[in-house]
Amino acid sequence: MLSVKSIIYKKINELRINFVLASGLGLLLASSAFAQDNSPYSRYGIGDLVPSSNISNRSMGGISAGYTDALSVNFNNPASFAAFQAWKEKKSKKLSSGRVVLDMAVNIDNRTLRDPQKEQRFTASNALFSYVQVGIPLRKNWGMSFGLRPISRISYKIDQYKRLFDPVTGANIDSTITQFEGDGGSYIGSMGTGLSLFSKDRKGLEEKLSVGLNVAYLFGRKNYNTRRSFLNDTIAYYQANYQTTTNFGNLSLQAGLQYQIPINKKLMLTLGAFGQLGQTLSARQDVVRETFFYDQSQGQLRLDSVSDQRNIAGQLQLPASYTAGFVLQKFAVPNKEGGWLIGVDYTTQPWSEYRFYGKADSLRDKWELRVGGQISPVPQRSYFTNVSYRFGFFIGPDYVKLGQSLPQVGASLGLGLPVGISRQAPNQVTFVNLAFEFARRGNTSNPLQENLFRISLGFSLSDIWFIKRQYD
Repeated sequence: MLSVKSIIYKKINELRINFVLASGLGLLLASSAFAQDNSPYSRYGIGDLVPSSNISNRSMGGISAGYTDALSVNFNNPASFAAFQAWKEKKSKKLSSGRVVLDMAVNIDNRTLRDPQKEQRFTASNALFSYVQVGIPLRKNWGMSFGLRPISRISYKIDQYKRLFDPVTGANIDSTITQFEGDGGSYIGSMGTGLSLFSKDRKGLEEKLSVGLNVAYLFGRKNYNTRRSFLNDTIAYYQANYQTTTNFGNLSLQAGLQYQIPINKKLMLTLGAFGQLGQTLSARQDVVRETFFYDQSQGQLRLDSVSDQRNIAGQLQLPASYTAGFVLQKFAVPNKEGGWLIGVDYTTQPWSEYRFYGKADSLRDKWELRVGGQISPVPQRSYFTNVSYRFGFFIGPDYVKLGQSLPQVGASLGLGLPVGISRQAPNQVTFVNLAFEFARRGNTSNPLQENLFRISLGFSLSDIWFIKRQYD
């Protein structure tokens, strides 16, 4: 006969295995993607900033400050962790059962680069790890979450052909090819908790204030290479390589709050905000200046080391970030009424304060306005009446500034697709979340215009734990 403790241990082991497999798959996808993509704008700052919300939020333009869902993990605002479903026995404060959530996703990105002055364009498609998160209820109105997700990625490769001239005589010297290449990115592993400080019952309507805190470790790598070769058939020149590799990381804190205000029995307004203060990351850097030659069987081989400095200590300073918004939601009533929600977020981050080993970069202060919504038809037996239909858009300048700002605008659509309940596991609830996003960075006034089409696939799996079993 199985004991309650053995059943719980079994569930924990299953969740642990799923988490490890998802993390390993994500890292594999991420490493392969870094080798294929090509975004010249990822050269600046900490690289291209990847979407910072889960698939459900992303398909609604990225709104997350006031969003709460017991069946997915809104890792942006830790105050939402208080909404994970937990139940307790009557006349007892102990948790008797709760719904544990495993939320994970991958992306398929298609990026097109175009010079507004020419007809040439470059297109690349890549599969990328998005996130893996676990949400666990601790008690009623108290939950926790932990997981791993990327923050940014660096991936570019550019060839520049140029003729060198003697600065004194003005005579031609030789033609050169300079290859600029970079890879890397940053990740964040986090663990947080959310707690409702108080809830007030107003004639059957619950008003609630929740707060949350995330403790995270942000880490990453920046690897930049500049290689120059002379194009000459008669004179043999050495090829030069200038390489800088930096590893960085440190702990960070993120706080959030949500205030739920019931308007009536069917309508709820949730105000939300989250953010973090500026942080300083410890960094170590290797700087290499060398001559080399390329062998087809062995790759790049060093001829002579002009300069080789290792383990140079420094700091990377990231700016603070603040987001505030709201969600107005009408709840669906089975066989009677459909539901909907609409939300707005505003976020700001002063990237002009970014410093890398004490130096500024070609960055500007960033702001973004996000608007999104969701429509749920009247829940009936038909499958598509149980699907959630989502939409949204966002607008705001990119944080990279090369002479002038890079305007950025995007739109999104999404679906929340429920998966049928199994008789063998009646307490399991699974959703497949789809998001389709289009974003444009830059315009005809910028050196490069970048169009991005992204398909995101997410899985939200949940099951009820801690149930007291009864056996005949």
